[in-house]
Amino acid sequence: MNNQLLEQVLEIAASAGRAAMEHYGSDAPVEYKEDNSPLTLADKAAHFVIVNSLQVLDPWLPVLSEESDKDEIADRKSWHDFWVVDPLDGSKEFIKQSGQFTVNIARVQGDEPVLGVVHAPATGEYYYASRGDGAFAIRADGSVDEIIVSPADPPGLRIVASKDHAGPQVEALLERLDGAECVSMGSSLKFCLVAEGKADFYPRLVPTMEWDTAAAQCILETAGGYLVDLSGRRLLYNKDDLRNPSVLAYGDDSMDWRALLEED
Repeated sequence: MNNQLLEQVLEIAASAGRAAMEHYGSDAPVEYKEDNSPLTLADKAAHFVIVNSLQVLDPWLPVLSEESDKDEIADRKSWHDFWVVDPLDGSKEFIKQSGQFTVNIARVQGDEPVLGVVHAPATGEYYYASRGDGAFAIRADGSVDEIIVSPADPPGLRIVASKDHAGPQVEALLERLDGAECVSMGSSLKFCLVAEGKADFYPRLVPTMEWDTAAAQCILETAGGYLVDLSGRRLLYNKDDLRNPSVLAYGDDSMDWRALLEED
């Protein structure tokens, strides 16, 4: 994946972030989708910017977005090279004005993500990777760091939990591990914490969709980490069902994370 393409996608993410931030802190009404997840004007604005910009970049490459119409993605199983987009991951965090929401853009080829950009508009930070070229973070001050996962320290594990979707199994795990540090975070930033070595383990045992994970998976795996289902199989894309199974994100594969989660 060439550097010019990555730079173009970073700029598209930045533009979508600016469009979303125009609605940050507003009292505009919030719609709710069939699954009861919120849909804000920021979601719609970011979706419009991303889809239109990607189509200018390559009009032949289809786009799968969380905000795509059902008809737009009906023929996706015939796609072999396409974009997977979550225009605003963490809409609840956006509404709460926590700053922990992201713009996610991934390129998927076959069944795996090969390019990923995760942008946090409220902080100005970016995480990005393309397969084989390393994973990086752009900090709020503009500095760029290459990121890599870190070895786990069993007596003091750093476990990431979702603010809204931790679930009873994860809560039981945290209660069991007295020395563990819990990092509560919103959106796909949780995966990025593992990717940059600031956390060891992120169990996500409640449903996600392909657009929730594709960009972050590319970053995590390029940084040396793993995203697998509960059987240890790598998470793949363009599945029959866009819903993902329960997944485990981690950096150190010398630990048996599944066994840790299943202990009584």
